[in-house]
Amino acid sequence: MKNKRDEILVNGIFQSPLAENCPKELSASRAAKVRRFHKTMEGYTLTPLVSLPGLAEHIGIKGIYIKDESFRFGLNAFKSLGATWALARILCKKLGTDVHSVDFSFFRQDKIREKIRHITFATATDGNHGRGVAWSAGQLGCRAEIFMPAGTVPARVANIEKEGARVRVTEVNYDDTVRMAARAAEENGWTMVQDTAWEGYETIPLWILQGYTTMAGEVLEQIREATLPLPTHLFLQAGVGSMAAAVLGYYVNILGEDCPATYILEPDRADCMYKSAMAGDGKPRAVSGALDTMMAGLACGEPNPYAWNILSDFSSGFISCSDGAAALGMRHLAHPEPGDPVIVSGESGAVGPGLAEAVMTVPALHDIRENMGFDRDTVLLCFSTEGDTDPVNYKMITGEY
Repeated sequence: MKNKRDEILVNGIFQSPLAENCPKELSASRAAKVRRFHKTMEGYTLTPLVSLPGLAEHIGIKGIYIKDESFRFGLNAFKSLGATWALARILCKKLGTDVHSVDFSFFRQDKIREKIRHITFATATDGNHGRGVAWSAGQLGCRAEIFMPAGTVPARVANIEKEGARVRVTEVNYDDTVRMAARAAEENGWTMVQDTAWEGYETIPLWILQGYTTMAGEVLEQIREATLPLPTHLFLQAGVGSMAAAVLGYYVNILGEDCPATYILEPDRADCMYKSAMAGDGKPRAVSGALDTMMAGLACGEPNPYAWNILSDFSSGFISCSDGAAALGMRHLAHPEPGDPVIVSGESGAVGPGLAEAVMTVPALHDIRENMGFDRDTVLLCFSTEGDTDPVNYKMITGEY
């Protein structure tokens, strides 16, 4: 009998990109400054961009590239890019220093560390963002307080605690945990470092979002160096939407008319972007409840308003899909076609290639495929944003023991 978790259900809403004015906060010059800073960090290296010709042939498209973020700073996910840039900007502001005039070694100086060691950063997280904040704070000699929603698996808690942070698992969902963390930060004089925004709290989320442009810039560099064709299609998964907006906003600035058709993917139990698009009035919408999806990093019910504006203006559509799409992607990347390398991709990382395989091979998804314009000439770019951050579930889904 087929496991319900393997069932693949997909809904989509499609549009023509609306806006002409590129988001200036994600321009080439600003992204270059962010990447310059990241390059000064110990352990910085380009994460792999992997071409999977076997998978592409299997599903009937021309090519598929996977940006494998499981190698980022040894943290098994990409989120440290946003955390390090945001923390650097926060600290430079407190120190009265221009962030563009320093590199990471600036924060290693004894006199600087003495000034910042009492600073505490707080955040709410499903796992990867909190680990990035905890690791970044530890690298800087600061403290971190991490709040996690109900249902968080022990492995994600343990990984954050290993970075020296204090972790509190709440009894509420992600969005309510964000509010709980914000109240605690205000009461205790901590600095909130959240990757979503709300009224009166917009600057730090933007800095986090800008940090993610390093990942997007690396991809274009790797495509050029390998003389690969540019992608025609781009899949970006969204929780609050910050990663998706960072990548799409950057590519709109850099590629212009050559920007690939971009689709925003969400779990159907936490599809706030899809619901926002369905409303049709340009305003973000929230979804509530338990947000019960194994794609824990995407289990967010309220969009980042700044991210929503970019995605609603520049994307080609929004896709809501069941956990089965992520499970399919996890299994196929773990057990690749002959000649393709193994990619260890977690629940929130594998939904892109899983959805691509589903829309190309499942007859019931023919209309989705047609609306996306997927055919033999398609070259797809996906971001595997995490590795096996829940090892127990990864083994259960992939059979890798």
